[in-house]
Amino acid sequence: MFVILGAAGHVGRMSATALRRAGHAVRAVVRDEKQSAPLAAIGCELAVADLNDAASVARAIDGAHAVQMLCPVPRAHADPAAAMRHMIESGVAALRAAPPRHVLALSDYGAEHPDGTGITTLFHYLETQLRTVDSQLTFLRSAEHMDNWARVMPAALEHGVLPSLHHPLDKRFPTVAAQDVGLLAAELLLDARPPRMAPRVVSIESQERVTALDVARTLARVSGRPIAAREVPRSEWAAVLHRAGLGERHARLIIELCDAHNAGRIDVEAHVSERRFGATTLAQEFAAMMPRVTQAAHVPAVR
Repeated sequence: MFVILGAAGHVGRMSATALRRAGHAVRAVVRDEKQSAPLAAIGCELAVADLNDAASVARAIDGAHAVQMLCPVPRAHADPAAAMRHMIESGVAALRAAPPRHVLALSDYGAEHPDGTGITTLFHYLETQLRTVDSQLTFLRSAEHMDNWARVMPAALEHGVLPSLHHPLDKRFPTVAAQDVGLLAAELLLDARPPRMAPRVVSIESQERVTALDVARTLARVSGRPIAAREVPRSEWAAVLHRAGLGERHARLIIELCDAHNAGRIDVEAHVSERRFGATTLAQEFAAMMPRVTQAAHVPAVR
């Protein structure tokens, strides 16, 4: 039995779908029963669990030989870092009590750094805590997800300006589609290599790195509207993030992460990581996102 925690998200749903297509039993774990219909439709066993409660997680992973672990950043929480650390501790406690053969954790580029990287330090904490679990461990570190641009795309479509915290605008950075992360996660869960003492670290990004200028040009091409990239002055970052719906502490985590990105600290840990590359291009991902983005922006879709 494969257990997918966070199965309602883009990555988890793709992992569950790939495993089911391969004929495997999957228990899809969601936090709300309302999220379960698409997963039931592909033949998943369903479980509802509170990732903040170790007993709830323990019930969800009971009988699993492999678990895919996702700890989402609690965006709505006043202190998302503290909330995510608690979630990690609850999940790890359940895994430590009844360790499955294999645990795959969805992590982040830069997770090797213990500090100075904002949100990414929470993935360092996740990896560190999981090392206390007596299972074969795989850390799947992904680059920045392409759909993160959805936060600012509605405003970009309305005003023709794409704000970027990536400085300078022509600096290349890695990115990846969530569906490619989910597909690779399923592949790694199915990989029957002999157990190893150290965790297996695998990185994934798209085949081409992009710049903020590329992102604006791609959005313009997909939407059929003129879009120009704008380098947001650092003094304005907090205001931009607040307008995107992030609270004060969450915004600070993003700001610290962007500072680390712009300083070149967030990248593949090349000497320990197996490198993989997703097939989805930025244009393909933006085209798939466009219907919901145009609806949020209250502008008609281009036909």
